[in-house]
Amino acid sequence: MEAFNALLAGFGSALQPMTLMWGFAGCLLGTLVGVLPGISPALTIALLLPLTYQVPATSMFVMFAGIYYGAAYGGSTTSILLNTPGESGAVVTALEGNKMARRGRAGQALATAAIGSFVAGTIGTVALTFFAPWVVEAALAFGPAEYFSLMVLSLVAVSAVLGSSVLRGLLSLCAGLLCGLVGIDLQTGQPRFTFGRAELLDGLEVTVVAVGLFAVGEALYLAWQGRESRSGEVMKMSGSLWLSKQDWARSWKPWIRGSLFGFPIGALPAGGAELPTMLSYYTEKKLSKHPEEFGHGAIEGVAGPEAANNAAAAGVLMPLLTLGIPTSATAAIMLSAFEGYGIQTGPQLFSQQGALVWTLIASLYIGNVILLVLNLPLVHLWVRLLKIPPPWLYAGIIVISTAGVYGAGNSVFNVGLLFFFGLIGFVMRRFDFPAAPLIVGMILAPMAEQSMRQALTISQGDWFTFFTRPLSGSLMAVAMLLLVLPPLVRRYRRRALA
Repeated sequence: MEAFNALLAGFGSALQPMTLMWGFAGCLLGTLVGVLPGISPALTIALLLPLTYQVPATSMFVMFAGIYYGAAYGGSTTSILLNTPGESGAVVTALEGNKMARRGRAGQALATAAIGSFVAGTIGTVALTFFAPWVVEAALAFGPAEYFSLMVLSLVAVSAVLGSSVLRGLLSLCAGLLCGLVGIDLQTGQPRFTFGRAELLDGLEVTVVAVGLFAVGEALYLAWQGRESRSGEVMKMSGSLWLSKQDWARSWKPWIRGSLFGFPIGALPAGGAELPTMLSYYTEKKLSKHPEEFGHGAIEGVAGPEAANNAAAAGVLMPLLTLGIPTSATAAIMLSAFEGYGIQTGPQLFSQQGALVWTLIASLYIGNVILLVLNLPLVHLWVRLLKIPPPWLYAGIIVISTAGVYGAGNSVFNVGLLFFFGLIGFVMRRFDFPAAPLIVGMILAPMAEQSMRQALTISQGDWFTFFTRPLSGSLMAVAMLLLVLPPLVRRYRRRALA
C-alpha cells in the first residue's frame, strides 16, 4: 500500500506540464535513436550528460528513461524494414520481422512489435513498482562489509556480462578503477595520479570520460569502418497497420510470455535482453500452431521477442535503482548521470530521493502510452530517417560532444580529455574491449574503497570479514561464480558444436 501511495505521488509530479515535456522529448529522441542504425541509447545519453549541469535531476532522468524505453521501441523498425538491428535485443526480431516485410506484411509486423512493446513495458513497470521496495528492504540490512561485497559483485557482473571476453572486461574494469582513484585521497589528503595538474585534484569528470568513450569513440569507430551505405535494402511500407482478428489471436499470448521471460532475466546481475529474446523465440516456435511459418515470417516470432526485449529494459532498472548495479551499457551511463548529480544509487536511494525515484517510475507508465501513440502514426517518418547519410551523423556527434563538454565547464583541458578518452574508446571498440566496465569501475572505485576501509576498521584489519559474514560471503560467492561460469559455458558450447 505504501508503494501504491508513493506511486500516486509520483504520477502527480510526472504529470506536471514541464516534466511531461521532458518525457515526450525523451520518447521522441529515443525512438529516433532506435531507428537509426549505429546510434545506441548509451551513446545518446552520453551526449546529453553535459545537460546535467543545467537541468534539474527529475526532468533529466525522466528524459533518460524515455530515451531508454524509446530506443527499445524504435529498434524494431530497422530490424523489420532494414534487417539491421539497432540494438542487440532486436536481433531476434529481425529473424521473422524482415521476412514478414518481404511478404508484404511490414505494417502488421510493426504493429505487433509496437503493441507488444507497450504491453511488455507496462507489465515490466508494474513489476518494478511492487518488487523494488522488497529488494530495498532486504538491502537496508547491509553494513560496510556487505556494501563492499555488493560493489565487487557489481564490478564483476558488468565486466563478465558486458563483453565477449571476461578477461577483456576485467582489463577494462581495472582501467576504470585506476581512473576512479585519480584526485585527492579523502582520508590522507594526498593527491593520487594527478601528474602535477591542478585540474585533476578533484578527480576525472565522469561526464567527460563517458562522452569520450561512448560518443566520440563510437563515432570514430563507425567512421573508420567507412559505412558509406546501408547493409541492406530498406523495405517499403506495405500492409495495414491494423492487426486482424487472427493476428491478435496469435500475438497476445506471445506478448505475455515474452514479458514473463524479459523482466526477471533483465533484473538479474548477469541479465540483459539477448537471452530472454532468444528464449521467447524458441518457446513460440515450439508452442505455435503454425511452426511451418517460422523462418518465413511468423508473427509470433516478432511479438514474443519484442515483448521480451522491452520487459528486459524495465528489468535492467531494478538492480540499477535498488542496488546500484548496472547490467547494460545504457544503465552504466545512467549511473554516471546519478553520480553527476551527487546521488548515490542503491538501497538508500528510495529513502533519500524518494520523490525522484517514484516520479521516474510513474513516467515509465506515461512514456509507454506516449510511445504507443508515437510509433504507429509516425512510422513513415522513421522510414525516411533511415536515408540520412552516416557521415552526417558521425560529424554531428563529434560537434555536439565537443560543444557540450566545453560549454559545461569552459575548460579546454576537459576538451583535451574528451578526445583522449575518445581515442581510448576507439581502440577499445576496435579490439572488442567493452567500455561500460571502465565507467562503472570509475564511479564505484571511491565508494568501494571507502566501504572496504570502514569494514577493515570495524574488524580490526581482518580481511576474512568479507567472507565470514553470511550476506557478504554470499555476495562474494555469486561474484566468483560470475567469473568462473561464463568461460565454462563458452567451452561447453564449443565442444557441443565440435
